[in-house]
Amino acid sequence: MSKILLVRLSSMGDIINAMPAVTDMAQAMPGLKLDWVVEDSFQTLPRLHPAVDRIIPVALRRWRKSPLSGTSWREFGAARNALAQEPYDLILDVQGLLKSVFFARMARGPIAGPDRHSAREGLAALAYQKSYPIVWHQHAIQRVRKLAAQAFDYPLPVNINYGLARPDITLSWLPASSYAVLLTATSRPEKEWPEARWISLGQHFAAQGLACVLPWGNAQEQARAERVAKGIPNAVVAPKMALDAAATLLADARIVVGVDTGLAHLAAAMATPVVAVFLASDPVENGVLASTYAVNVGHNGASPEVHEVWQAVVAGMRA
Repeated sequence: MSKILLVRLSSMGDIINAMPAVTDMAQAMPGLKLDWVVEDSFQTLPRLHPAVDRIIPVALRRWRKSPLSGTSWREFGAARNALAQEPYDLILDVQGLLKSVFFARMARGPIAGPDRHSAREGLAALAYQKSYPIVWHQHAIQRVRKLAAQAFDYPLPVNINYGLARPDITLSWLPASSYAVLLTATSRPEKEWPEARWISLGQHFAAQGLACVLPWGNAQEQARAERVAKGIPNAVVAPKMALDAAATLLADARIVVGVDTGLAHLAAAMATPVVAVFLASDPVENGVLASTYAVNVGHNGASPEVHEVWQAVVAGMRA
């Protein structure tokens, strides 16, 4: 098989967690042509992988908000036509949801995915011509890798290789000296690490002569980053960035420290040392994971202390 459609619509972290499986497939099947159907707001991410040929963006989130608008119908029609443009040897739905099956069925070719006991929505498996059992209590990266390995019958490589290329982007606003990135923002308040601890951690970096860079994604996150930066000498609040610029920022950092957020996974994917701080989610299934330095500190219901995070930083920060 050489022509494959991968279906993984969202979210940022889950899209990044599918990248090692793409690398595995490319290594196992020379000459592979792999297309990817993904939410349009995340389409920059699959473009970072050199094995991905064509991106087919969909805007399901936006279409749901305006289901009767002419723009929604035109965009939907364009996506449907792109999916049906050419036949695939296999359509691999690694998301296992009814919404991902909805788009998989628009494409031409047999569909494979997790079986009804392994899919997040068991009914999705009814649409698959081939389905495979995948153990739930393991990291999301391994679930996708094992699904792809079964679908294409190749041995699972030992190392995790995201395979992403650093974007050729210059960030002129960056500090001239070495820097660490602090990812203080996340999707849910219960996942946030207290601002006082971020400030204390940043002061540790400043004492070592490292600037701290704090990215953000919306106005609330920007305000939080600015509050934290005020307490850290030489800290820089990043400007608003596209995902490829964020990938560049993370790739060139000495180390990245972040809460449970997609950008922490992107740091691991760029082979940058990363320490992820967990307070209200399970790092066993959703933590950072890489063959390079990627450490999860804390766990659901337990907020780590600053000294625990700093100890992990010192152990992994590159020279």
